[in-house]
Amino acid sequence: MKILMISTDRTIFEENSEARQRMVEYGNLVEELHIIIFSKKDFSQQNFGNVFIYSTDSLSKWFYMRDAVRIGRKILGSNGKWLITSQDPFETGWVGYKLSKIFNIPLQLQIHTDFLSPYFVQHSMLHRMRVRIAKFLIPRANCIRVVSERIKKSLKTKNYKLKTEISVLPIFVDVKKIQETEVRIDLHKKYPQFDFIILMASRLTKEKNIEMIIEVMKNILKRYPKTGLIITGFGQEEKNIKHKIKKFKLNNNIVLENWTDDLISYYKTCDAFLLNSFYEGYGRTAVEAITSGCVVIMTDVGIANDIAKDKYNSLIVPVNDRIAMEKAIEKAINDKALRASISLSSENLSYKMPSKDEYLKKIKESWETCDC
Repeated sequence: MKILMISTDRTIFEENSEARQRMVEYGNLVEELHIIIFSKKDFSQQNFGNVFIYSTDSLSKWFYMRDAVRIGRKILGSNGKWLITSQDPFETGWVGYKLSKIFNIPLQLQIHTDFLSPYFVQHSMLHRMRVRIAKFLIPRANCIRVVSERIKKSLKTKNYKLKTEISVLPIFVDVKKIQETEVRIDLHKKYPQFDFIILMASRLTKEKNIEMIIEVMKNILKRYPKTGLIITGFGQEEKNIKHKIKKFKLNNNIVLENWTDDLISYYKTCDAFLLNSFYEGYGRTAVEAITSGCVVIMTDVGIANDIAKDKYNSLIVPVNDRIAMEKAIEKAINDKALRASISLSSENLSYKMPSKDEYLKKIKESWETCDC
């Protein structure tokens, strides 16, 4: 089988990136793996083994879909059994759908974000357009893979006339690797002025709702002045976040760092991990943090209910609820027994994360059964 993947992940072009390594592993599952990546930069065609990657090299983002279809036509002209897999039900899904119609090739849609959350459509006109595209494409896909039970349930409530049953395959988290990774950076040594350190690690975007946490921290610090919030990430909201930190005069307690490649050390040496998103399809950082033995405070998004055991219930809060979030943070600070009870074990997850071999086997099966 040959796979054509439509993607937006430009880190695949980076030789040592996690995404590149993942594509190499996917390539080992099939005869050939071709990946078209939306990009305004010409990375030129690259290949490693039987994996081939192509930049759309578009003049602007408005030409991504047109250019991806053009490249896809050339690729799919070769002989063999093909499957198209698109990494979202929006722009890449539309490209996959157009190519599947032209060449009569089965299409797999992947859904990584909870686009049916009411908060998703509130954030932009583009998101509202994307919801309309998804509603058109989903009933027309040969198979659908989602990353959480929450998304599957959301889709079922819409009563789409689907061609096949929705498959749930979470994003892979290498539990063994996390457990075996040694700490290289100790946050308490890096920031000795803090008695309690809260970590946030994410893109700095509106849906992560980081500005609300800054407001919450203003109240927390009145009672717990030696608490520190470390935010690591980048994104278009960085300027607004910095402005709010300065406005509330919290520069001594809230630190904005660049993204780190050693998140595992951060997970293992912080006192609590915080995720305050309006919506998530999955919530990989929360899973990684729990696997690292870290208390997690998070909104009820993504796989919050899947990963939480009873002891986490009070630390999962309604979306955009300042009072509930403040109480959860205060509980994490005060409840030493709770923090001590979180062992460095994948048993903290209410479902067993598959091994890498098992995960890759499920990926292959999702491709091979797509047109059955």
